[in-house]
Amino acid sequence: MNNRISFIRKVAVPATLTFLALLLASCAQVPDGSLKQKESKALIFPPPPDEPRFVYERTIYGSGDVVSGDGDSVLKEILTGQSRRSEPLIKPYAVAVHRGRIFVSDSADRFVKAYDVPEGRAFKIGDDDNGRLVKPLGLDVDAEGNLYIADATAKSILVYDRDGRYLRKLAGPNYFDRLSSVTVDRKGERVYVVDIGGVASEQHRVRVFDAQSGKHLYDFGKRGKGPGEFNLPRDAAIGRDGQIYVVDGGNFRVQVFDANGKYLQAFGSVGKQLGNFARPKEVATDREGNVYVIDSAFGNFQIFNPDGELLMFIGDRSEQDGPARYMLPSGIYVDEDGRIYAVDQWFRKIDVFRPYNMKHTDGWLGKRPVARK
Repeated sequence: MNNRISFIRKVAVPATLTFLALLLASCAQVPDGSLKQKESKALIFPPPPDEPRFVYERTIYGSGDVVSGDGDSVLKEILTGQSRRSEPLIKPYAVAVHRGRIFVSDSADRFVKAYDVPEGRAFKIGDDDNGRLVKPLGLDVDAEGNLYIADATAKSILVYDRDGRYLRKLAGPNYFDRLSSVTVDRKGERVYVVDIGGVASEQHRVRVFDAQSGKHLYDFGKRGKGPGEFNLPRDAAIGRDGQIYVVDGGNFRVQVFDANGKYLQAFGSVGKQLGNFARPKEVATDREGNVYVIDSAFGNFQIFNPDGELLMFIGDRSEQDGPARYMLPSGIYVDEDGRIYAVDQWFRKIDVFRPYNMKHTDGWLGKRPVARK
């Protein structure tokens, strides 16, 4: 069943085609290009009888799920039933969101794709000579919407403004063995970069830089399995109180540090039960300090409170695509309004969930684009 939610809008029709519009009065309202989805029963998490917390809202497979057309193109869709061309996601990895603008790294296409839902448009970042990307993986944004990208091949952090203009490069190949992800604080002052290391490397750590000058400030973590030590760390996120949550993939846990890298606690262990991890990939936090961890082997993401106590999970591993069905989930993000974005590489999509008590018209993603004339 397709659980996508449908929105409709009125479209301005050119005078030369007015008579056709009149004949097609029943089609005067057409699906919004950003939400071509059928009406269906809402998919709620957790399911009854538990108290609902989130509802599945939509899935983005490419630019056609976001871009709004002009009057001519929309009318053509009505008359011919032919959808305008959509540029799909090829191998999405990570996602970050700022005021309804969704940034997703595509390592196969070798750039970051930006989908602006309120403006109804899409564009690329890192596909020109100035600030060209090679293999973008981890992403994050600061409060101003500046985008920080971890390029695994270039072994550098590249910084762009919200509209994709290249600003600067931080660090470089001499600093990393195997660059994985980047996290920036809200003020855009400090950047936390995860070096996943590798089997032959001892550099399993988090490296911290000044976000403006690029100056290396300090590191925390080393290879091992004890408190504060890492085995193939994957990602980091900053909590509401400034604590740093690091996915320690090879140790099947999340470790918690203060802003200066002092170890505080850890939660999780290897296993098949809820609260365990099998292949944790990325981590995100929300305004309440809750922690979201996406697991590629489980095909879901689990939600914990700031102390690491499991609250709930969303998603199931599946060979068939559908809402909250995943084969190879990789990226997770929570935006300013509390919406959750989950990336699946296998199905090449981004699933979006909103808080249950939020209307679909609320928040930045609820702002509908106006058709261009």
